[in-house]
Parts: sequence; structure tokens; C-alpha cells
Amino acid sequence: MGTDVRSSLRDERGASAVEFAFIVPLLLLLVLGIAEFGRAFQVQGTISAAAREGVRTMALQDDQVAARAAVRNAAGSLNPAITDLQIAIPQSCAGRPVGSTVKLTITYPMPFLTDFFGAGLTLTGTGVMRCNG
Repeated sequence: MGTDVRSSLRDERGASAVEFAFIVPLLLLLVLGIAEFGRAFQVQGTISAAAREGVRTMALQDDQVAARAAVRNAAGSLNPAITDLQIAIPQSCAGRPVGSTVKLTITYPMPFLTDFFGAGLTLTGTGVMRCNG
């Protein structure tokens, strides 16, 4: 009778190991997905803040070089860094009517930490402000 109990316990441990082996990949995928989403959320917040800083500089100084520098400074933590080609400033404030606005858009290709979800995604941050504050 004692051998039947030990055999039954061994079978249950084996079944638990098989069930665990089925669940681990799903749990790993879930954890990686949460990490990737959290990073994308953080990068999006950084890009939005950088766009606000850049458009504020553009609206007050009407200087595209200074606005691009403000964006790069505000987004200094991003890797890879934002380049001038990723910052679009379609118009300046010069010669425009009172109350007109200036717009700055950042397009950032964010690579994923892992390749489970693809190579990456493109995030966009936009800032709009009235010229001269």
C-alpha cells in the first residue's frame, strides 16, 4: 500500500512539471509585453515633453536651431538620440498674423528591447503654441 501512495505522488509531481512547462512561455511573454509597453509609454512621455519644450522655444525666439537644440536637450535620455531630421517645424512665426500658432512634430522610431514583438514602432510627439507666447 505504501508504494501506491509514492507512485501517485510522483505522477502528480510529473503532471505539475508538465503544466508548469506549458505556462512558463505565456508568463514570459506577458512579462516582456509589460516591459515593452512600459518603456514605450515612458518614451512617448519624453517625446511629448521634448516637443513642448521645442515649440515653446520656437514660439518665443522664432529660431529653428534653438528649438531643435531644446528638443535634443529635453530628450537627452533617449537611446538612440533624436536627430534634426526627426524634428519637423513647418512654419516660423515671422510675418504671420497676430494669434497664429507654430507647430513642432517629432517622429521617433523606437526599437523594442526584444524581437518578440517586431523591430520597433514609430512614436510621434506634437507641440502647438501661439507665436510670441
